[in-house]
Amino acid sequence: MAIAAEQEKTHSEASATEQKRWTLNDFDVGKPLGRGKFGHVYLAREKRSNHIVALKVLFKSQLQQSQVEHQLRREVEIQSHLRHPNILRLYGYFYDQYVASLARALIYCHGKHVIHRDIKPENLLIGAQGELKIADFGWSVHTFNRRRTMCGTLDYLPPEMVESVEHDASVDIWSLGVLCYEFLYGVPPFEAREHSDTYRRIVQVDLKFPPKPIVSSAAKDLISQMLVKDSANRLPLHKLLEHQWIIQNADPSGICRGC
Repeated sequence: MAIAAEQEKTHSEASATEQKRWTLNDFDVGKPLGRGKFGHVYLAREKRSNHIVALKVLFKSQLQQSQVEHQLRREVEIQSHLRHPNILRLYGYFYDQYVASLARALIYCHGKHVIHRDIKPENLLIGAQGELKIADFGWSVHTFNRRRTMCGTLDYLPPEMVESVEHDASVDIWSLGVLCYEFLYGVPPFEAREHSDTYRRIVQVDLKFPPKPIVSSAAKDLISQMLVKDSANRLPLHKLLEHQWIIQNADPSGICRGC
């Protein structure tokens, strides 16, 4: 994903910041501020200067498939040169990605017989070295047995939890599929105006891929293999790491960071 940082500062402070090429390691990421068509905005603090900034998180594949990269480049070029007290100033941009990192973290959890049961964007944080951190284990369980308790966030619940039947670690595979869909399309796959409609769409696995933004067939294939009603047939996490879309998009240099 591409991340742009925006903030209002004095000219001297801005010059000092612009001399350094940012990475995610330079920020403490806080609460979400809003959602747009191609991504989300988060409150953050730039560590070196302690200035509060807004991080605009954009989904790279969605931008590419929608063929709007040129619009993003134009936005960056124009806004980075604007200087006015009533215009939010753009200071820079950088890139990051973490679907594969999340899969490896869940493989570790499941190996310890821990089911998270509440994987969603709000529970994913970034560490000091830019690595992904799974947070909030409030709904997790440490068990060798199947469970029946319904918990977690509605948009990310798998059919077996909605129907209050037994579930196991494969609930996290479903949630990862929902997360991947939201990264690409900007909304959860089974979102509906009424909770009852969301429940129905989840149980029926009413999975639809809108024509816009255009998402690659490989990405759709990966999501479709995770969002399967029969939990036994969901794509195992170790197979996810071998999937064509993950291999094509994961950063080889960071594939095992933190392992």
